[in-house]
Amino acid sequence: MLRLMLLRHAKSDRPPGVGDLDRPLNPRGRAAAPRMAAYLAAEDLRPDHVVVSPSLRTRQTWEPVREALGLPEAAIVDAIYEAPPEALLNVVRATPHTAASLLMIGHNPGTQDLATQLVGAGPRELRRRLDTEFPTATLAVIAFDLEHWSDVAPGTGRIERFVAPKDLGDE
Repeated sequence: MLRLMLLRHAKSDRPPGVGDLDRPLNPRGRAAAPRMAAYLAAEDLRPDHVVVSPSLRTRQTWEPVREALGLPEAAIVDAIYEAPPEALLNVVRATPHTAASLLMIGHNPGTQDLATQLVGAGPRELRRRLDTEFPTATLAVIAFDLEHWSDVAPGTGRIERFVAPKDLGDE
């Protein structure tokens, strides 16, 4: 079984004169990222492989996760930056065969679009939420009854979790 964890970057700022790639997290994002990191650690959701968009906001979202889980550096993958779901699926399919779980930290709408395309089963309430929202710093966990990442295809996944910072209490 394979497990894909999709984490949308935490809320970012829009400082004047700063390009999109260099936008940092805002105060709400700087608070949400460690909360989601603590959730991943508490639930023992430890990825075997991590890929992160090169944007500053995704890297700042990744840092507390890395620290909370005691993980090495992630692979920074340019193809994730503001990518459509087809490009993200190619990144998923290229995951090393030695990894049973993958964490991808990226952007919307691509992250949500990829998740909705992959999910073919799972609790109705989670599928409904996934179809209607994917707030910043939200985590979707999708399981596949497959042996190889290259076999991941639309409709082959089962959503196991859909967790937004607001689900964890005080935001």
